[in-house]
Amino acid sequence: MPAATTTKKSIFRRNSSREDKIFDICNYTFLFVLMLITLYPFVNTLAVSLNQATDTIRGGITLMPRVFTLDNYAYIFREASIMHATMISVLRSVIGTLLTVFCSAMVAYTMSRQEYVLRKFVTLAFILTMYFNGGLIPNYLLIRELDMIGTFSVYIVPGLIGVFNLIIIRSFIDGLPESIIESARIDGAGEFTTFMRIILPLCVPVLATVALFTAVYQWNSWFDVFLYNSSYPKLSTLQYELQKILQNSNASMTSRTATDAFANAGNTAANTVTPVSIRATMTIVASVPIIMVYPFLQKYFVKGMMVGGVKG
Repeated sequence: MPAATTTKKSIFRRNSSREDKIFDICNYTFLFVLMLITLYPFVNTLAVSLNQATDTIRGGITLMPRVFTLDNYAYIFREASIMHATMISVLRSVIGTLLTVFCSAMVAYTMSRQEYVLRKFVTLAFILTMYFNGGLIPNYLLIRELDMIGTFSVYIVPGLIGVFNLIIIRSFIDGLPESIIESARIDGAGEFTTFMRIILPLCVPVLATVALFTAVYQWNSWFDVFLYNSSYPKLSTLQYELQKILQNSNASMTSRTATDAFANAGNTAANTVTPVSIRATMTIVASVPIIMVYPFLQKYFVKGMMVGGVKG
């Protein structure tokens, strides 16, 4: 009997192994093709940014630059304001992300408590803000009345609590065992101590996910700079400076055709860039910091994205 059972298991393993190999081949082939499709736009943009701008007009750039040059990057970084704007963007991303994650987590913890009698009303009030807002002009008037125009705080305070982030963190906290919080209270821990020492460490995956979302938003944002701080160069961010460079490049190209660009190639730095090359270079410059940060948050990001399926 044991011998027959062993024989059946070995046959099953053989059949299963053959099917698994076929599945693995199909699966890996599909994932490899998907990877190529996903990476191609970025690699193509990188190739265009490293290609001579006037040569790019001819088209046909795929995975490698045809005429390698760093003129596009030199054109962007020769602006004296770029380095200072980069520092403002870094400060904005770091400070804004830390404060947003911490404040959103505190509010989410409060809203997750069953004993909070106003939790349903507050939750509804927050959700309504996702569908309705005062509009651009009322927001501007509010910022002006709060005396935040021309200040660094205008980048942080208006988006300090994100409703979407709030819901994600609250859903994660709702999935935690209530016995953990009860044990902390029995040991004499207050609400803030429970939040800092129990809840926050357990919420690392979802907090990392929210931190990534917030950091990308803060790093890429430029419209609020245009609205509130466009007259204050010391508060300008990298994205806004890159936007101005692109506008200047577009304006310079309106006065000449592609033929003129070929004829004048190499005369000045202004003649060796085009809007297409500037856009590609801007995309790479703006994407590199986020690409460098993402690998460190990837394992937490995957766990955090599954928060909707985790319930206690």
